[in-house]
Amino acid sequence: MTFFRFVSASLAALAIAAAPLASSEAWAQKKQLLEYPSIHSPVVGEKGMVVSQNTIATKVGADILRQGGNAVDAAVATAFALAVTLPRAGNIGGDGFMMVHLAKTGETIFIDYRGVAPKAAKLDTFVDQDGKEIDDVASKGYRAPTVPGTVAGLYLAHQKYGRLPWKTLVEPAYRLAADGVVLSPDEAFVFSWGKQRLSESAAGKQAFYKPDGALYRAGETLKQPDLAWSLRQIADKGADAFYRGEIAQRFAADMKAHGGLITAEDLASYKAVIRKPLIGNYRGLTVMTSPPASAGGATLLEMLNILETFDLKASGLGSAKTLHLQAEAMKMAYADRARYLGDTDFVKVPLGGFASKAYGAERAKRIDPDRATPAKDLGVGDPWAFESHNTTHFSVADAEGNAVSNTYTLGADFGSGVMVAGAGFVLNNQMNNYAHEAAWRARKAGKPLPPNALEPGKRVLSTMMPTMIFKDGKPWLITGTPGGATIIDTVLQVIVNTVDFKLNVAEATHQPRIFQDASDTLRVEPNFNPDTVALLKAMGHPITSDETMGSAQSIMIDNALFLGGADPRRPGAEAVAP
Repeated sequence: MTFFRFVSASLAALAIAAAPLASSEAWAQKKQLLEYPSIHSPVVGEKGMVVSQNTIATKVGADILRQGGNAVDAAVATAFALAVTLPRAGNIGGDGFMMVHLAKTGETIFIDYRGVAPKAAKLDTFVDQDGKEIDDVASKGYRAPTVPGTVAGLYLAHQKYGRLPWKTLVEPAYRLAADGVVLSPDEAFVFSWGKQRLSESAAGKQAFYKPDGALYRAGETLKQPDLAWSLRQIADKGADAFYRGEIAQRFAADMKAHGGLITAEDLASYKAVIRKPLIGNYRGLTVMTSPPASAGGATLLEMLNILETFDLKASGLGSAKTLHLQAEAMKMAYADRARYLGDTDFVKVPLGGFASKAYGAERAKRIDPDRATPAKDLGVGDPWAFESHNTTHFSVADAEGNAVSNTYTLGADFGSGVMVAGAGFVLNNQMNNYAHEAAWRARKAGKPLPPNALEPGKRVLSTMMPTMIFKDGKPWLITGTPGGATIIDTVLQVIVNTVDFKLNVAEATHQPRIFQDASDTLRVEPNFNPDTVALLKAMGHPITSDETMGSAQSIMIDNALFLGGADPRRPGAEAVAP
């Protein structure tokens, strides 16, 4: 990769600085140091790397590595810290997925801690008499949350794969909540932007705003004593504190007092699950990604299999032709995602078809290389025929070769807007991610329910998809992103940028992004090259542009170096080497 001319020279410079330049070889090394072929350079480490959306949380994880913790320890500590420093997405009241690679055994494990529907949840709660989803019920308030999985997932990861004591990992987050965090301009703005949602509960208003309702300003310190209390309970008593202990008691009482659906029984019965990752390959590299209840991994593998039939390197990085091919692959895979994917504990899913090279090649034949095809004409494929009988992401790698890719979420920014009284944490709003309207139509027509229909105890489908790419059996790229519907397309583009176009992880992260779902409209990021946009329009792509996409936090491990790429699309993102 072009970056390594710079990296190698940088390491050589250590020796040059220690001795006089007395030879032509030394002069050649010095001259090489002046070559900077990459516009964006990653953070470089020799003993590991932590990359997250928040500087403070990233430093917490890196400090755990310095203390002798492994990648799982650092991931757990980072996740708890984000619950304090990034409360719009970091959480203990939400859910997520974690992928763990263990260097000693060579295993790669997927921990599913996605939320489940409470036992009292019913379709008619969330749709009106005409089958339209009731936004104020499904998206905010006390009936919007699923049973949270974050604490169970982090505890399971630590108990099976961690090294340092549990308390050591939760303590930094406790201290941040108790002592307070100095707000950055972005963090202060987000509380202003989210005031209406955070006013869903009296506890939320009390926690995030001054007694007179005024906003905290940048530079002021926000303390979260109720959250500190919960973190102390979790540090002392593990996950039981959240699901069966005093936190659970406060949680269930608050739900009952406000007409919520989650009960003490729902909390006590929740379990995080260890699954096998989905496995594919792309241009000779092994891809390990997220299985259902993530819809992202299977969709990603289908996209990669379609694109592998085209020579993207020849068409060029960022060219209209390359972007056209990516958009058409995205369009087809998103259509299949909507038709087939759901919680595999409840429905059958053709995962082998999604991962099939033959299926990808068949779908690729439907792409016109010069013209956008209407979504209705591309249609939904049949992966069964190829079957064998406001979210945040962080990545961690340690010097021993262990790696973690973790994405977790509250759903919308600040989730349901509800904070559990006396416990200090905001709850998710994932009930709106079930296919309520499609389920209502199917029920009315007497047809089978869609795979992502609401059922008590069922995990809701997600686009979150922590992913790792392996080279010679070892992690090479550790990646993932928040971004709702844009997650899958963002991860795809990071992979294509590194694999097809040989970009370093920072360059790959900084490239402009597109988003294409099963509709006909192609979305591009702001300030996209107007000449490229004109060419895409001429190829038949309707174009729209609004906000940036994703916040990919990635690590590349190459030549025994850890290269961290923090996504600048979210203020405060940082890569830190221990």
